[in-house]
Amino acid sequence: MPGTTKPRCLACAPWPRTWKTALACPGSFCTIPPACKHVHGLFLTFEGPEGAGKSTQLSRLTARLAQLGAPCTVTREPGGTPLGTRVREVLLDPALSIDPLPEFLLYSASRAQLVANVIRPALARGEVVVCDRYADSTLAYQGAGRALPEALLRQITHAATGGLSPHLTLLLDLDPALGLARAARRGQPDRLEQADLAFHARVRAGFLALAEAEPARFLVLDATHPEEALAEEIWAAVTPLLDRA
Repeated sequence: MPGTTKPRCLACAPWPRTWKTALACPGSFCTIPPACKHVHGLFLTFEGPEGAGKSTQLSRLTARLAQLGAPCTVTREPGGTPLGTRVREVLLDPALSIDPLPEFLLYSASRAQLVANVIRPALARGEVVVCDRYADSTLAYQGAGRALPEALLRQITHAATGGLSPHLTLLLDLDPALGLARAARRGQPDRLEQADLAFHARVRAGFLALAEAEPARFLVLDATHPEEALAEEIWAAVTPLLDRA
């Protein structure tokens, strides 16, 4: 491969145009100008029950993307914006009791702000967006878990996101009893972690039902596997999608 000190757009370069080529390249060719008109964004989400290890695997993935030189925006739900951060504090406060409908609406408000202010602009710049939770969590937690009507959840979620859906959702699956035990080791449980085991079992079942309904979008991973093995499974799934550029 020709040597160069100037970052090249994979779509404009005279040599092979894929991210797989970039993966094998040790030079600065792997750095893609974020403003290049040929680079299309990629939207990845991590989902799963409490204690499944989403944050750990998200950090591993984004570190590898950074090593590759891929422009990347990392965010989370709820959160990611000043409004979202305030909403997160309310939603996870163990001292508060929140009914299912206002809980859902608060999540939706945070999501609408995040999509408009962070996710869509980053995708428009051609970045890889990696989000810790997204709309599937609403269907699992407020739908399967809280028993709110699915039609209502989908209608308001569509309004909040404009129908924006991830290209790939990485679902870390774990028995809720094990997940809650892991979460408890982090310290004081938040409001959702304090819910009973039956609630978390419904949430897990909700996630698995979503994955079964959309197998092309979901990758279900056994969160009891070693951390390094999970990271390799995730990387193997993400790498082909980088050819979107």
